[in-house]
Amino acid sequence: MTLMLRTVIFAKKVNINNVPVYNCHMCGRNDVFPGVKEDVGKLVGQLGARPVAHSISFDQVHEWAGVLSQALNRSDRLHAAAIAEVTEERVNQLLDLLLLADSLKDEAWKADLENRLSQLSAQYIF
Repeated sequence: MTLMLRTVIFAKKVNINNVPVYNCHMCGRNDVFPGVKEDVGKLVGQLGARPVAHSISFDQVHEWAGVLSQALNRSDRLHAAAIAEVTEERVNQLLDLLLLADSLKDEAWKADLENRLSQLSAQYIF
């Protein structure tokens, strides 16, 4: 199975773009990447039973999807080396921002940054 970014359509109205998905070229099966499956479910839950037609860029709301999107922008396929490089860069950016948020005593921003960092933890990546 190959890891790729795909569009997941919810209720035939909402396109959730750039969702990490495992794809089998042999059978055509697609499975949402286990590390983001719960977060995609939460997003769908927030949309409600009768959502308004629109598109959501999952890579803008989830750090791991964002890392994969950036890695894909650097090459034609998702490669482990590119993913590792982009992950390291993003973690460093978030840690720098966390230091700034801490110095400003902005607890809400710190909590958001800690949540973003947790999305890049091993439970999401492996």
